[in-house]
Amino acid sequence: MLPPGSTIGILGGGQLGRMLALAAAELGYRCHIFAPETDPPAADVSAAHTRADYADTAALSAFAQRVDVVTLEWENVPCAAVRQLAGQVAVHPGAQSLEVAQDRMAEKQSVEWLGGRCAPWAQVDSREALDGAIAQIGVPAILKTRRFGYDGKGQARLHTASDADAAWAAIGQQPAILEAMVDFAHEYSVILCRGADGTMVDWPVPVNLHKGGILATSSLPPPALVREQAPAAVALARTVAEKLGHVGVLTCEFFACRDGLRFNEMAPRVHNSGHWTIEGSETSQFENHVRAVAGLPLRPTALVNPRVTMTNLIGDDVADWPRLMSDPAAHVHLYGKGEARPGRKMGHVTRLGK
Repeated sequence: MLPPGSTIGILGGGQLGRMLALAAAELGYRCHIFAPETDPPAADVSAAHTRADYADTAALSAFAQRVDVVTLEWENVPCAAVRQLAGQVAVHPGAQSLEVAQDRMAEKQSVEWLGGRCAPWAQVDSREALDGAIAQIGVPAILKTRRFGYDGKGQARLHTASDADAAWAAIGQQPAILEAMVDFAHEYSVILCRGADGTMVDWPVPVNLHKGGILATSSLPPPALVREQAPAAVALARTVAEKLGHVGVLTCEFFACRDGLRFNEMAPRVHNSGHWTIEGSETSQFENHVRAVAGLPLRPTALVNPRVTMTNLIGDDVADWPRLMSDPAAHVHLYGKGEARPGRKMGHVTRLGK
């Protein structure tokens, strides 16, 4: 077990790193942020910040010498950087989890190999291949870049086959997959944490509502259909974590369909749909992730209230902070970001009870 006073290195400096650093501080750890941004939110609450590009091998080497273990808050950290660091210091999760999560095709292939079911999809490596994928999958469908897509980025919808040219241009003519649009009733996520010794805990499953491709709310309890499918979804997510040798929090998102669950995507990190765990669970996703990375025993994840709702503050929503701060039922978390741009996550609010 990593003794208190040790330093945890975090790759990425966003709000997830910020909340990880706060959880680590409560357990007696210091955090050192490695991120290319000038003033990342996580640096505000951390002991140190190395500002450098993830391709800067000298900076990575110096960073590794100053920390006792490394984790990440962003799945698009280059695998080469993780491999280099792993040669000097323990890194959790490792490159294997990133390699799968960074490529939508590899992600779907891995889950299907493990017995999971995804929406019908096809590989698209060229404009001509898109025509073949449309013939195979049909429309309506969504064209998604294989890499670097999140919060609705790197995606284009095709309502008819005539949308192909515009969709291919919209994603920058990059390697992609074409995914059929499935008829689902709800979206939900399984959030689990796996320790280095293989022990696992998972949280109650929230139902998620997205607006414009960005998570708007996560709430519990979920509808009956999600409750029926949750055990199978949790079992699949646990299998994924085990096969990857994943250490830390792993999030798997699912569609609840009338004909059964369908896997959507995974994130090898703490997740927006788990922010409610700070107030709503016996142990937050952030604390258990720190515990896993530091080699500490994982703690229980039961709800402290049967009803929990987490709402994201996106863009100008944060301007409502005076009213929210005055609401005794609102647990307000602001991320310390500057400009409130459209689509930018500025904070979140959690409420317990009805």
